[in-house]
Amino acid sequence: MYKQFGINEEVIELAHKTEEQVKEQFKKIEEVCEYNSLKILSAFQKYNLSEMHFNSTTGYGYSDVGRETIEKIFAEVLNTEDSLVRGQFISGTHALTVALFAFLRPNDIFLSISGKPYDTLDEVIGIVDNPSSLKSYGVKYEQIDMIENDFDYEKVKERVSKNDIKLIEIQRSRGYSLRDSITLDKIQKVIKTIREVNEKVIIMVDNCYGELVEKIEPTDLGADVIVGSLIKNLGGGIAPNGAYIAGKKELVELAAERLTSPGLGKEVGPTLGMNKQILQGLFFAPHVVASSLKTAVFASKLLENLGYIANPKFDQKRTDIVQTITFGDKQKLIKFCQGIQMGSPIDSNSIPEPWDMPGYTDQVIMAAGAFVQGSSIELSADGPVKPPYAVYFQGGLTWYHAKLGILKSLQQLLDDGVLKNLRWHEKQLMVNW
Repeated sequence: MYKQFGINEEVIELAHKTEEQVKEQFKKIEEVCEYNSLKILSAFQKYNLSEMHFNSTTGYGYSDVGRETIEKIFAEVLNTEDSLVRGQFISGTHALTVALFAFLRPNDIFLSISGKPYDTLDEVIGIVDNPSSLKSYGVKYEQIDMIENDFDYEKVKERVSKNDIKLIEIQRSRGYSLRDSITLDKIQKVIKTIREVNEKVIIMVDNCYGELVEKIEPTDLGADVIVGSLIKNLGGGIAPNGAYIAGKKELVELAAERLTSPGLGKEVGPTLGMNKQILQGLFFAPHVVASSLKTAVFASKLLENLGYIANPKFDQKRTDIVQTITFGDKQKLIKFCQGIQMGSPIDSNSIPEPWDMPGYTDQVIMAAGAFVQGSSIELSADGPVKPPYAVYFQGGLTWYHAKLGILKSLQQLLDDGVLKNLRWHEKQLMVNW
């Protein structure tokens, strides 16, 4: 079948050899998938999920029992007191913005201990001037950069011990940076470090791309609140939009009153026929996350074999679905993304080009032939067109489609002359550039 997609024998053989190399990693991924699948099923049964919970509301959305049950289930799965799961959130960035504006007041200090957050938060925070930023409301921002892919524990401890910080943010995933994503054992260690000197500070984790990758979540380790998107992991590729905020009850309520209105909070918000899709997406989410992880592991090993820099490496512990490949060349980045697009179920006939994407300072190329616009749990590849020309590669609703997408990208590199020839010699792949 692969030949029907224009993939030659050389590439197919390389794929077979790579799959053999990653068998043990695939087995570990399936073990986590099984555990998380049962955890979600248990939550469904605990709250007696039934067909009536699929009913929708319009207008104000009063007395939406489906919405209320969804939020109980998400809280159970994420091990939190409460959750806010709404289609009114347009993205993870929107949910993070709501949370930050809900928890912070003028003259409060907001500290990021994982370096600079995602580029899309620059104007939210006020790193880039915007009249509606936190900075414009008098919220002060500080950051502590990471050292060799780990927290600067001593600096964090010293700064937090002054007891003037209102909120600490940890970004689990790497964003458009080349640092490692932060594993949960590191998050656990830094939370313990913070609590030794400050019990009151709010610890918020941006959980985007990380849900269900491990058997536990940051809230199992002491985080007060976590935030994520439903067009990433927990939506399972079925939720059409939305995001969540989950954590301590009083914090979730503050977020709800910021999203809606003081006095209304969680009591309003029509679901507009989305309940079934959100629940079904959550049900499929462990399997879809597992497919995405297999995709990342396979791509990492395959492209590492070809001489590219892969992060994480195929056998490295993973805490999110993001895989970076550093090409060091503008055209290689562009051609790889175009190959992913050619292997997509949607818009495979389209050719992505770099463009001025809102929220980013550099041009971005984005390959995303997705059923849900902007979905990152579906196979996509994107990156800012700037040195070192790294692609941020994630997603895959099914492992088999994602495998095809990767092979199509490799074939595109060959067809365009970026790679001249591939030869496997006694376990070592020789690449002629």
